[in-house]
Amino acid sequence: MENIVKNIELIVLDVDGTLTDGSIYIDNNGIETKAFNVKDGFAIVNARKMGINFAIITGRTSLVVEKRARELGIKDLYQGIHNKIEKLDELLAKYNIDYSQCAYMGDDINDISAMEKVAFVGVPADGVEEVKNYAHFISTKNGGKGAVREFIDYILKNQGLDIKILDMHKSN
Repeated sequence: MENIVKNIELIVLDVDGTLTDGSIYIDNNGIETKAFNVKDGFAIVNARKMGINFAIITGRTSLVVEKRARELGIKDLYQGIHNKIEKLDELLAKYNIDYSQCAYMGDDINDISAMEKVAFVGVPADGVEEVKNYAHFISTKNGGKGAVREFIDYILKNQGLDIKILDMHKSN
């Protein structure tokens, strides 16, 4: 597995159940909120600084997700998508890479089509069993509770980029 992740240039993430715990809060005014893990976000920002691209492909549409993607510098955000492969193919063409350079993390059966194609698949600890059958990496953390951070850290460590990130944050 370590050799496979050395080539990863693009990490694609699902949202509900992966970047979040899958809960959707809707108040009396119809305003939707979600909770995102700050450690997941920190890992995304650091990995982007190391040259790894990120994308979000999700079946739902939410202004909260749009705002979070903007905060993290994720420009490739696709919401309301039911054919994830079509968007994944567009992303690969955009970055001039192939599936062997792509990782994907998701938690439910609507992620399987993408998982069947990419080189490296991650699943949160509380992902559904059918999806875990496709996983190369099963996080010890649940979705929205640091699973994405753990997945990214594994990739960065195996690319030797974890040391660069540590150095970047040390005082000189």
